[in-house]
Amino acid sequence: MATVNVYLTFDGTCEAAFNFYKSVFGGEFPMVGRFGDMPPQEGMPPLTEEAKDRIMHITLPISAETVLMGSDTMSGTQNHMAGNNFSLSVNTDSREEAERIFTGLSADGQITMPLSDTFWGAYFGMLTDKFGIKWMVNYDDPAKVQAH
Repeated sequence: MATVNVYLTFDGTCEAAFNFYKSVFGGEFPMVGRFGDMPPQEGMPPLTEEAKDRIMHITLPISAETVLMGSDTMSGTQNHMAGNNFSLSVNTDSREEAERIFTGLSADGQITMPLSDTFWGAYFGMLTDKFGIKWMVNYDDPAKVQAH
């Protein structure tokens, strides 16, 4: 069964925001990844020092069922403004469930990142549905995630 969580996006203030949320909700960050941790991407220019320090992905469990997730944008790459800086993140139990949900949500919408295997071990894609809602669909393959 799929779970849905909120994924927040910031323009360079993700770390400060999540430290604030941690002070309110408590807990620890089980995952903090920075853009500088990524392997080089073919066809992409080298990252600036400022970009390397931005948050690529961070998680903060809020309850047994809810995880607050977030990242920074790459400076100047997205239309970022308060009110459009979130997505709904669906985590599935299988690759097939990820494909079914992704295909359903993307009908008459816009795929911004096709489902594909990622360097962090997930099967992941992003889209905006026909109603303008941003979605992320993710399947963490246990065999691949443990290897990272």
